[in-house]
Amino acid sequence: MEKRRVSESVVETVHIVRPNHLNGAERLFGGILMQWMDEVAALVAKRHTHRNVVTLSVDNLRFFKGAYQKDVIVIVGRMTYTGRTSMEVEVDSFVEALDGERTHINHAYFTMVALDENDRPAPVPELSPETEEEKAKWERARKRKEARLMEASQFAR
Repeated sequence: MEKRRVSESVVETVHIVRPNHLNGAERLFGGILMQWMDEVAALVAKRHTHRNVVTLSVDNLRFFKGAYQKDVIVIVGRMTYTGRTSMEVEVDSFVEALDGERTHINHAYFTMVALDENDRPAPVPELSPETEEEKAKWERARKRKEARLMEASQFAR
């Protein structure tokens, strides 16, 4: 099976918070941010697999700070782990100031599944982590996958 590097599928998108993105408290609505993050995760997974993908789950979704009208939101996604047909994509969101400084506002892990021509799970290329940070992320992702599988087996009883 083909191997791919983390750097081959990194995705970064930029959005401006508009009035229609705000909730009743005049902050970026969390559901809008989650939609943008899901789109980034899907793009990362598509780049990695060269296939259509679906979102299986979202874990550890954390909102650290709010975002407001006219804020520039930068969303960065990167592959952290691959299994046989599933992948974990780490997605981070930032507010970017005019000087380029980024404030981390959100973080999540998306589990994505590759699909074949019949919309059935399909094998994915192996991820080849190169840096020490990528290798550490791989190991943490492997442990999260084990925990997810253990939790899922409890619900299957």
